[in-house]
Amino acid sequence: MTDVPRTRVALITGASSGIGAALATELAGAGHTVVLSARGVDRLEATAARIRGCGGRALVVPCDVADRGAVEDLVSRVLAEAGRLDVVVANAGAYSRKAATQLGRVDFESAFAVNFFGAVHLVEAALPHLQRQRSGHLVLMTSFDAKKAMPHDGAYAAAKAALATFGATLRQDLRGSGVHVCTVFPGRVDTPMIDDLDVPAISAKIRPERVARAVVRAIRRRRPEVVVPWHCGLLAWADMVSPRLGDWFVRVLDLDGRLRSP
Repeated sequence: MTDVPRTRVALITGASSGIGAALATELAGAGHTVVLSARGVDRLEATAARIRGCGGRALVVPCDVADRGAVEDLVSRVLAEAGRLDVVVANAGAYSRKAATQLGRVDFESAFAVNFFGAVHLVEAALPHLQRQRSGHLVLMTSFDAKKAMPHDGAYAAAKAALATFGATLRQDLRGSGVHVCTVFPGRVDTPMIDDLDVPAISAKIRPERVARAVVRAIRRRRPEVVVPWHCGLLAWADMVSPRLGDWFVRVLDLDGRLRSP
């Protein structure tokens, strides 16, 4: 990373593919210098090259968000070389699938390492800077599973629900500080993470670009929460009215999906 222009800077974890790559492209198109981070350097560089090819500014800093020290180094490097940080997106995630009755401690520890603590590490490292400058956006990428969990997503959903709750407390605690928190609840998204999962047409996988556009709108409008696609909210409403009704919809519509046979 060298010679970074003094424009707004967005740091995105899990930016090598899927929602992260789409969001990096969208933010770059909106004029941000985007810092792309993930574990896989090759795919990060490919995403950065596409952004630069369209006239955007993209920088690559590999990092494993499960490593707290590595995340601290990531944020320090961005601040040292870019000179500022305006948008921080905790997007890195890892999906696991197992029946709830078969889950054990190791499944939860694995799911929480990236999906929850990976985001916590990023908030811990970046938030003090945002508070000092009294401006900025924290975007926490959770999942609609955090609102209505699917039967085989127990560990993943638990980690995402923990992140959603953390985001809600942060949003309230940071009120009036100039730092805005947005929690995003995407439904099924067409990403490599769930490439082998077949889902019914009623919950068809949406394009990552759709989520990215929704996030950029939310940042502009300072929205506290985003559910995308919007009709996922109907299931959340049904579940709030009656958990039995929510369970019925999941079961009858086969919303849990099925892994493709090898």
